[in-house]
Amino acid sequence: MNSTTSSARRPRAAAMVAALGCTMTAVALGPATAEASTGGVYVALGDSDAAGSVVFPQSELLTCARSTANYPSLVAKALQVQTFRDVTCASATTKHLTQPQPGNVVGVAPPQFDALSADTTLVTMSMGGNDIGIADDAYGCVNPFPAAAGHSCAADFTAGGRDTFVERTDALAATYGDVLEQIHQRAPHARVLVVGYQYFFRPGGCPAAHPISSRDSDYLQQSLSRLNAMVAAQAAAHNATYVDLEPSTINHDACAPVGDRWAEGIIPSPPTGGTSLIPVHPNAAGYENTARQILAALGH
Repeated sequence: MNSTTSSARRPRAAAMVAALGCTMTAVALGPATAEASTGGVYVALGDSDAAGSVVFPQSELLTCARSTANYPSLVAKALQVQTFRDVTCASATTKHLTQPQPGNVVGVAPPQFDALSADTTLVTMSMGGNDIGIADDAYGCVNPFPAAAGHSCAADFTAGGRDTFVERTDALAATYGDVLEQIHQRAPHARVLVVGYQYFFRPGGCPAAHPISSRDSDYLQQSLSRLNAMVAAQAAAHNATYVDLEPSTINHDACAPVGDRWAEGIIPSPPTGGTSLIPVHPNAAGYENTARQILAALGH
């Protein structure tokens, strides 16, 4: 698949957000202990994996598809922060940290860095997946035919001895490091946590449930894990804490049964309470787990 393929050929968050209007029940974390209460100013930066796109209830649906059940909201509640600024936004890339972002349906989101201030005490960020295009390109891997008869997107992405996602991820590394330095400059007293992406496809995938061949689902997961490794390395090099979601989400991937599934695959689960209706994204249970991992990283 050509990496310049028009996004009009693939499902986009904007189209899915515009079509949805139901309400779902989200499960919150338990009450915070007195020790977990930090006060202070918490700023959440990130893309749809942080925003909780189309996980209901939504606090803002048409511009950024931001959920009140996303992990930043759960962390803010558990920590009882004094000021909470959630500027996460579906479809965001690193450029939208410093530039306005057109809304997914209507409106314009201001640069996310505008939320940072000298009195910020905590920053979390999930970012990078849209920069390398892995979510969009995963849709192009859909293959309803048997592997022997279908087309392999892994073959396309590794054609000619070059790996598209390796190159995109390596090219993003310097930008990611610069982003972290800018956060420190704008919020010099803040603890900065960079949140990785969770595990989506177990080895071999589950072609019967999600129409992606075993080879292609393995390739997508390996590419996502490589992105996580790059983000972890940049966090270590730029005075940030990396929150690794992969270990805690193994066996809770998109192939797991409904109820054990913390992420949705190409075909989301039936619309039950808290389920994400956007493919290849966390659901409400996934956000609860992410919040737990962040709180553990903070020592709570």
